[in-house]
Amino acid sequence: MRYERTLLEVLHLAAGVAAFTAMFAAAAWAYPQGYATIWNVGFVTMAAVVVMSVPEFGKAWAADRVEN
Repeated sequence: MRYERTLLEVLHLAAGVAAFTAMFAAAAWAYPQGYATIWNVGFVTMAAVVVMSVPEFGKAWAADRVEN
């Protein structure tokens, strides 16, 4: 399959962001007084996850390009 590693990295990133979204949504629901603060921290956390996945995405893309 073409670009298999890259696709797996994208799916892994999507799963991580979805998990964090669910976790922060539950936290915001459970503590309504801190709704805005919880979501602000959540967005920063999700942005950090995306930024930390960039090198791995690049490695996967490079490996797929060499293989094909």
